[in-house]
Formats: sequence, structure tokens, C-alpha cells
Amino acid sequence: MDVLKRRLERSLAAQSVLAFVLALGITALFRRDDHPVVWVVHAAFYTAVAVGAATWQRRRAARSVGTDSGGFADLAIRIRRRDVPEDPRERAMMRRLVADSLRKIERGRRWLPYCLGLLGLLAAGMLVLGAVRGSWVFPAVFAAGVAAFACSVLWMRRRSLERLRFMRDALQRDGERVS
Repeated sequence: MDVLKRRLERSLAAQSVLAFVLALGITALFRRDDHPVVWVVHAAFYTAVAVGAATWQRRRAARSVGTDSGGFADLAIRIRRRDVPEDPRERAMMRRLVADSLRKIERGRRWLPYCLGLLGLLAAGMLVLGAVRGSWVFPAVFAAGVAAFACSVLWMRRRSLERLRFMRDALQRDGERVS
């Protein structure tokens, strides 16, 4: 399991394979009547869009930090493990990455209640439609899924903020000690 976790952390190809398998399963679930080739084509399209967006975002973030995509992935892993780099060049890149990430998360904080409220309205609307049509299974599953998604977003945001603030404080503390 550790090998798989490390592979998924660093390799965009491994992430692409996992995304394709998940997209294929979800497409097959919602399009049961279509031919399996249609499932594969749709899953490939969804995966290509997701991988393209992830690659673009990773390259843009790596450029702003001053490293390549592999170095960016290593820095992100070090943040998750709370591993403060000793090399001054890596520390400077880590400072830029942490500052950029904190700025993005704080900027998104303004829109978070509206996005979560919209998700809640969608779930409530599905429940109302389910009550009107007499079918409760899909709306209830959808509402539970929306609630789980919203809770996971809030949990991941809090956890990311904790890690980034820890790394920012550790880099400042060690920078003051070295100076």
C-alpha cells in the first residue's frame, strides 16, 4: 500500500490511470444502456480534461515557485510530511510555495459559503423533486453525497491550512535562527 501511495503522490501517469478507472466506473453506472465502447470514450475524454487541467495547474505553480513539476511535487510532499528543508534554495522555493498556497486558500475563503450554500440548495431541490415524484432513493443518496463532499472540502481545507501555517512558522523560525 505504501508503494501505491508513493506512486500516486509523484506520478501524473498513475493518477491518470486511477482517474480513468474511476471515470469509467461512474460512466458505466450512469449510462448502463450505452455500449461499453461509449463508456471508454467518455471516460477517456473526462480523464484527458482532468489530466490537462492538473498538468496546467502544476506547471503554473511550479513556474511561480521556480522549479519543475517533479520538484513541485516533492515540495508538496514535504509540506504534507512537515519536513522543513535545510538547503537555502529549497527553503526559498518552499517559502514561495507556502505563501502562494496560503494566499489562494484565503482568497477562496470568501466564496466558500456561497459554493457550499449552492450545493445545499441543489441537494434540497433534489429532495423536493424526490418528494414530488415519489422517488426518495436517488435524492437521499445525492443529498448524503453532497453533505459528505461538503464536509470533506471543509476538512481538507482546515488540514491544508494547518500544514501550511506550520510550514510558514517553521521556515520563519529557522530563518530567524540562521540570520
